[in-house]
This record gives sequence, structure tokens and C-alpha cells, in this order.
Amino acid sequence: MSLDRKQCRAVFSVVERAARARGVPDVELIIGGGSEALTRFANNTIHQNVSERGHHASIRVLTNQRTARVSTNRLDYDSITAAVDQAIEIARSLDADPELLPLVDASEIEQSNRHVPTTASSTPEDRARKVAEAIHIVESHSQIAAGIYSVEDSLEALFNSRGVDCYHTETLSRFSITAMAADSSGWAKAAAPDIELFDPIQLARIAARKAQQSANPREIEPGRYTVILEPAAVLDLVGQIFGDFSATALTDQRSFLNDRLGELLFSPTIHIEDDVRHPLQCGAPFDGEGVPRRKLTLVESGVPREVAYCRSAALKAGVDPTGHGYPIPNESGESPGNIVIRGGNQTLEQLIASTERGVLVTRLWYIREVDPYEKIMTGMTRDGTFLIERGEIVGGLRNFRFNQSVIELLRNVEAMTKEERASGEEAFDMVVPAMKVHDFNFTEVTRF
Repeated sequence: MSLDRKQCRAVFSVVERAARARGVPDVELIIGGGSEALTRFANNTIHQNVSERGHHASIRVLTNQRTARVSTNRLDYDSITAAVDQAIEIARSLDADPELLPLVDASEIEQSNRHVPTTASSTPEDRARKVAEAIHIVESHSQIAAGIYSVEDSLEALFNSRGVDCYHTETLSRFSITAMAADSSGWAKAAAPDIELFDPIQLARIAARKAQQSANPREIEPGRYTVILEPAAVLDLVGQIFGDFSATALTDQRSFLNDRLGELLFSPTIHIEDDVRHPLQCGAPFDGEGVPRRKLTLVESGVPREVAYCRSAALKAGVDPTGHGYPIPNESGESPGNIVIRGGNQTLEQLIASTERGVLVTRLWYIREVDPYEKIMTGMTRDGTFLIERGEIVGGLRNFRFNQSVIELLRNVEAMTKEERASGEEAFDMVVPAMKVHDFNFTEVTRF
């Protein structure tokens, strides 16, 4: 169980009193943590059930244009006061920073209810039953199952001596399963604050079916193909660009948006927002300094429009901060973290049926950046890559390595499904559609 707001405030009272006793009135406290439980399975057997509970406090002091932060995972009086003392000693040893901003003032923050009691009360027995059913489905296809089923009950709270009093709790459940056959595999994953919003049994069926359909994979020549990327593949590839929607990254000349904001860069069908209050999203409605998160229109009809601003970047630009800053001190500034890519009105089946010849990709992995300005990424397909001919899946394919510009990909989108909450392995959860894209660049066939 997470600490309640009253308990968090009590910790902050200790921080304030200890700092003022040392002549430092400006302090900030971030409290995070909660509980996490994980059931892990492999070789068709549950082999691990672990749980962890704990909280951590991050204390920042400001004195004479100097700031320092000290963290501790002990919230007793002596540990908190010792952390305050350490932070003050460190701050006083630093050179003054003329650009250091004062603590943020309190402002009204619209709360989001993402704490679901049924998720928080999930037991190891509950998870074991679902995992056993999922394994049974995979076994019935003469396959081997591996994966995880987890639940989290977490909090994020931020207080400062200027009256900021932010508190957010949420739950999150994840289920991931890989079904493995002799020469093929299938995968499915989902995550949501409400454990009832996805069905592990249905995910097991999807993974088993993909492994079955991709058996005896054929090999086709690498090259440029029409590709249908399922939502997890879209998330993991397109998710590589959002750190560039940052005012600090633009100022540092390390964003692909330098000299491109306001230009038609993608297909006019591409609309991307950052919206912490979207019903399928997660996360606190405030940032690492206690600034309310504002909805951003990152891309409108293919044109990059807005970027995230932390307080310091906003001051330099003469605009208001957007509520996407990281805790101070940091080198990155800010970035959006609640991505929503608006989709279309087609189903995945319709995308497949409209494709004369192409490749269906379940997911991607081992994604790395090749060219930071053109956003060329390399990586591989995995756990369900299929050949489409005359509007039908005709069999599995050996996996590919790709070298693909995300800019080009979003320019070449032909059609999309409705957006949905998706989970992958290479980027944070987002709300995205499946995409049909032409001229996707596969550079070689892999060995598996």
C-alpha cells in the first residue's frame, strides 16, 4: 500500500523544519514508490513470484543560487534530517548558478483517477490461475510459453516550501507472453491501470496463433516493402523520436526538429498529441517541479507544432512552461511522456485485405539510432513476421533487419486502425494505431 497524502505531508514537515534549522527556507520533496508484485513463467511453468514494497524520498534544497539533491529510501526522522543536512552541505560547496530558478509556486492541478482497487488487490493466487490457463492454451498447440504477469500500486508526490502540494497514486498491471515452437514464435502484451481491461487468456491465444501461423518460415529477399506494423511495432519505432520534442533539445541543436518546426514533415493524416488526461493514458498530472501538465499538439496534419518546455527553457523562450520538466538538476530538460497518435477507421483485417503484397510485423526489437537528424533507426522484427499476398496472410517469414527513417515512415503512412493503448519493449506505453506503410526498408534477413 502506498503512503497517503497525510503521511507524505508529515515527511515534508520534517524536511522543512530540518532545513530551516540550518537557515535554508527553500526546500522540495519528491516521494515515490509503493508496491510491485511479479509472477514470471518459462518452459510452461511458473518459476518465480516476487514482491517488493518501499518508498524513496528525494530532497532538494536551494540556497544562495545553489541547489543540491539527496535521496534516501528511509523515511524515519533521523534519515530524513540526515539527508537534508547532506543536501545543504553539498549545495554550499557548489558555485553559484545565476540561471537557477526559484522553486515553483503552487497552482491548481486537475487530478486524474488512475488507482483501481481491483488491480491493487490482485494476489499471487489470482495471477497464478490466469498464468496456468495461458500456459494451457500454449501447451495445447505443442508450444512453450514464457512471460510475466505483474501488478503495481504506486505513488508520486511533490511538495515544496512555496505551497506546492501534489499527490498522485495509480495502479498498473502488465501481462506479456511469448509462445515458442520449433522454428517460430508468437508474442502478445498488454498493460493498463485496470487489470480487467485486458484478458491474459486472449493474449495467450494471440501468441499461440502467431507461432502456429509462422511455422516453417520462408525467406524472401530484403528490400522495400509495404508493411503493416501492429501497434506494439509502431510504438517501439515511432517512440524513438519523442525525446526530440523538447525545447532544450532544440536549443542544444540535437533535435531532428531543428529548422523543421511548422513544416509539412509527415503525412497529413498524422496527428500526435501529448495528453496525460486521455482515458487510456497513465501518469501524474504534474511534472518533476510540480508544474501542471498541459496537453500538447505535437503534430497537426503532418506538421510539427508544439514542443515541451520545462521552466528554465520556457523562461528563455518567453513562453509558459508546459509541465513536462524533469526534477532539478538534470541535463535533459523535458520531454512529452503521454503520447497519443490518432488513428483511422480501418481494422487490422482491412489493412491486410487491402495489401496486394507486403509484410505484417508483430513487433520490433534491438532498435538503435543510426542517424539522429533523419531519425534513421535499425533493428529487427521478432515473434510473428508474415507474408501477405493478394490480401491474405500466406505464411511466416524469416525475420528481417531494417534501416528505416521514422520521418519517412510517417510520411509514407497509407492507412491506420483506431488507436489503442499498446505496450512494447523499446519505448514507454503509448496510445497508437496499427499502420500500413509503403517502402519500408528491410536491409537483410536474419538467421532466425
